[in-house]
Amino acid sequence: MSIYLGVNIDHIATLRQARGTKYPSLIEAARICENSGADSITLHLREDRRHIQDHDVEELKHSLITKMNLEMAATDEMLKIATNISPEDCCLVPEKRQELTTEGGLDVVSQLHRMKEVCAELSSNNIKTSLFIDADKVQIDAAIECGAPIIEIHTGHYANAKSSEELNSELLKIVEACEYAHSLGLQVNAGHGLTMHNTRAIAEIDSVVELNIGHSIIARSLFVGLASATSEMKQLLKEARNQ
Repeated sequence: MSIYLGVNIDHIATLRQARGTKYPSLIEAARICENSGADSITLHLREDRRHIQDHDVEELKHSLITKMNLEMAATDEMLKIATNISPEDCCLVPEKRQELTTEGGLDVVSQLHRMKEVCAELSSNNIKTSLFIDADKVQIDAAIECGAPIIEIHTGHYANAKSSEELNSELLKIVEACEYAHSLGLQVNAGHGLTMHNTRAIAEIDSVVELNIGHSIIARSLFVGLASATSEMKQLLKEARNQ
């Protein structure tokens, strides 16, 4: 079974916003990633607009040769933007203004009614909805109840493990969650905190269809270039699946 790579380009925009310039170009960055093996481009339009801006989403939608995966909070504002732009995929994520990056999975259970509404609205606009959740069977069951066809397992706890015991424990949770979700007919994606050093074990999970990776690819590109950083990660995924 093939595995796909989505490259998150948020931090290209972070660099641009640091000086309020027009460079580096997100369109150019996306094109380099696509030409170097990326199967999709991920971007998170945050409510505080700390990196990706509204015009970025619109411009990229018209220039991508693969597909857009738009990460967003389940707010009325973001739902309106998504239905207007019509990305191929939307990933609903939790969001806190003070956080540096997404700290955990979405609590679908406690927001079930709202998640059902948002999933239904996106589906009616032919947008595939993904729910970014922790490796938790209760949350997976809630995703099924929402009618979401895709989940993305949050791998941050695995990536941030402080010991080999904790790493193995978190990996086992992810493996079991992926197998459970796959058995229910969900497409299973995964991502957060993945690097060249810790991705292989996740990529070797047969039920995982796509990995979304951003920060580590963009960080590595400072030393080897964006094309090489993307192609290296894509090659790692292929090797993990013996492709």
